[in-house]
Amino acid sequence: MSTVPLFVNGEGMSGGQVHHSIAGLPFLGPARTAPRYRFFSVRDEFPALWPVDHGGVGVEGELYAVPLEVIRDRFIPAEPPELELGVVELDDGSAALVVLLRENAHAAGEGLTDISEHGGWRAYRAGAGSEEHLISRGES
Repeated sequence: MSTVPLFVNGEGMSGGQVHHSIAGLPFLGPARTAPRYRFFSVRDEFPALWPVDHGGVGVEGELYAVPLEVIRDRFIPAEPPELELGVVELDDGSAALVVLLRENAHAAGEGLTDISEHGGWRAYRAGAGSEEHLISRGES
């Protein structure tokens, strides 16, 4: 069974609500994205990465070696419908699978809070999120 690197940055991380979908798989270590993304909280329930050409930040997360069958059968079914499978650039220039915000969810803008300055889901959830503002439709 071949494996692929999977970058998780929210509830898929160790201790998160959907970590069970990859629990027990090889942990490759902490990781950070290249500064090419904005980071959103969706309804304050889960985070989402959005690729940008400028104004991006690096986002903290964890990297796992995951068989494609696990991605297909356990990981993707546990993800919210606003997210889709994509490929992320990590700060060392390597690539990994990730879930990204769907284009239609970003365009709608409903329930999205830009939390990019926190640099990670755990930092945001630690209490700094009360200062955030919902983005308006069409903002990136």
